[in-house]
Amino acid sequence: MELFHEYEFWTGLALLVFLGLMVFLGVHKVAATALDSKAVKIQAELDEAKHLREEAQALLTALEAQREESEKLAADMLANAASEAQRLDVEAKAKLEEQIKRRAALAERRIANAEAQAAADVKAAAAEMAAQLAENVLAARIAGAKSDPLIDAAMAQVATTKLN
Repeated sequence: MELFHEYEFWTGLALLVFLGLMVFLGVHKVAATALDSKAVKIQAELDEAKHLREEAQALLTALEAQREESEKLAADMLANAASEAQRLDVEAKAKLEEQIKRRAALAERRIANAEAQAAADVKAAAAEMAAQLAENVLAARIAGAKSDPLIDAAMAQVATTKLN
């Protein structure tokens, strides 16, 4: 009976009683049920994660397609803007040349008018100067002579013409 004095015996016996009690109370069934329900929850979470991954993949594909479409649209817009800028550049150059031609023609007309006005002014000044000179010459002749020989000759000619 020395067996009853050893602590290993009592520890082993307590372990067997504990395990027997666990089997008797059905703890293994509860543990299996808990593990099964946990496995079902984990499987549901895995299925949901798979479903979310598929949705995310579909969303990523849609976003990539949208990005490619946006990039294509942006490239088209840039090409259109470049062609529009080129067209506007050509139009602006044409308008500028036309405006330069109009201004050059206007300047030429103004220069021609100014030249004509200057020529007219010079002619008028020359005519006025000639008239003034003639007046001075005639005034000097008349003042120097009591009668002008030209006037006397003209009067004699008028008198003879009336007599004839």
